[in-house]
Amino acid sequence: MSKYIHQATVGAALEVASNLLPDDRSEVQEGHGHDPKTALVDSIRYCDSVYFEVPNGKIAGLAGVHGNGQIWMLCTPAIYDYPHTFAREAKRYVDERREKLLWNIVDERNEVHLKLLRFLGFKFIRRLNYGPNNLTFIEFARVQSSSDRSSRLSSRRGNGGFQS
Repeated sequence: MSKYIHQATVGAALEVASNLLPDDRSEVQEGHGHDPKTALVDSIRYCDSVYFEVPNGKIAGLAGVHGNGQIWMLCTPAIYDYPHTFAREAKRYVDERREKLLWNIVDERNEVHLKLLRFLGFKFIRRLNYGPNNLTFIEFARVQSSSDRSSRLSSRRGNGGFQS
């Protein structure tokens, strides 16, 4: 996949949970009503999960996709050490997913994630109240057509994006 994207481990999950961005911590605790350590360790056990490293060796985030296409990501302040590398690697991760539909909800106060989601090609669908504190979340999704996957595969093969 990439030298910066690795299969998630319990150690990585605990490191991310202990060092979350403040908005990510709020989203997990206030928005979903979960303890970050428990939520992340459980999440990596029940879905396809990875962690993102940046060039200085720090873990910048943890992400995963459940079988139904529900995608999630939580980040640490290390995303600010190499923001372009992190964003590029997150895009690589999303672009290489095979699910036709990726979706979830995001706390509307989490501006960093809203900006990242736009960059990753997600569309915002609607606002809804959610969780134990009835906070406003935004539903987002990205639909990938088979022609999108074919174009990426063709461009990787070096034929300018044209199918053979």
